[in-house]
Amino acid sequence: MKEAYWGYWLVLLGIFVVVVMLLSNDATTTNSQDYYQLKEVANSALYDSIDYSYYSQTRQIRILKEVFVENFLRRFSETVQITDTYDIQFLDLYESPPKVSIKISTSTAGFIVGRDTADTVGTEDGVTKLDVVNSIDLIVEFNANERITNNCNPFCEDIYREETSTECTYYTDI
Repeated sequence: MKEAYWGYWLVLLGIFVVVVMLLSNDATTTNSQDYYQLKEVANSALYDSIDYSYYSQTRQIRILKEVFVENFLRRFSETVQITDTYDIQFLDLYESPPKVSIKISTSTAGFIVGRDTADTVGTEDGVTKLDVVNSIDLIVEFNANERITNNCNPFCEDIYREETSTECTYYTDI
């Protein structure tokens, strides 16, 4: 009978290892996807919110806070699934010099592990979930000897070397 107990314990250990592997795999995948999603969306929203009329008058780069937040939330909501729940915090938003700090939080998919109770840490209604938090700090880098304009902006009248982007054609001083 002792050998039968060893068999039960090995099966139980195997089930426990599989559950831990599934939970850690989901947390790692969620973390990676959220980080790259945050990085791409924030970078795109940052460059979309540059105030080109201010730049054409003062030759200093500045972003518009409201435009950045609007672009970020729109782009981020387009890339997430409808069932995901995120907590987005804008920690720092500086217009000039352009700098943003963003933190997003979410939780992994739930797994029922044994007979968890709702008062156990990391569980909700008997479902185990892990919290995933990502943050990023971005600044706009700019070479002071370069002049950039945007031909989508009617205030730009100078002629520069053409560099194309996915949305507009940008010009830099030759």
